[in-house]
Amino acid sequence: MNATKEVVVRLTKYKNVLEKLRSLGFVKVFSDNLADALGVSPALVRKDFSFFGLSGKKRAGYRVEDLIAQLNHILGVDEIQRVIVVGCGKIGTALMRYRGFAREKIRVVSGFDVDPAKIDANAPVPIRDLNEIPYIVKSESIRVAILTVPETVATQVAETLIAAGIKGILNFAPILLKGGNGVVVQNINIALELENLFCLLRFADKDMGGESA
Repeated sequence: MNATKEVVVRLTKYKNVLEKLRSLGFVKVFSDNLADALGVSPALVRKDFSFFGLSGKKRAGYRVEDLIAQLNHILGVDEIQRVIVVGCGKIGTALMRYRGFAREKIRVVSGFDVDPAKIDANAPVPIRDLNEIPYIVKSESIRVAILTVPETVATQVAETLIAAGIKGILNFAPILLKGGNGVVVQNINIALELENLFCLLRFADKDMGGESA
């Protein structure tokens, strides 16, 4: 059973909405509620759930608690997920200190950097030399790495990670890295996302102003 990236993203959004509803005291939810929250059709919600064997009753809906538990299992977040951060600059350091990871059962096991001044094995999140990546990946059974290194070395470091056994890379370097051969790469280009946002805002401003081409 192969789920597309779009479906997985929607499952994560469903889970976030359900957790908010649970905090508000909701016991049951309907596909219409989730559809409104995500801006999709109720039919798509039911199709996504059916794909993973999640079923509810037409008039009774879905039990929020049960649905969250099942989505956690499907998404693999019902147990601690260990990751490493490679590149301990400003972005890497911020990610290692991010407290929200604990809420999502994500633990940053270690950071890695080439700068000797940053190496600190006794830090709350230890920072180690890049040469130690293969050992930590194997000993801690790490499958995912967050890459926050300069563009010039991103490809080389990614190859090192893959050779060490990493199967998933969240790439913050401003270069497009490709997956394949069992390796999944998620590229996050912050500058490009901001550029897209400004572009969308310009179009929105024109629509609000009633300008025509």
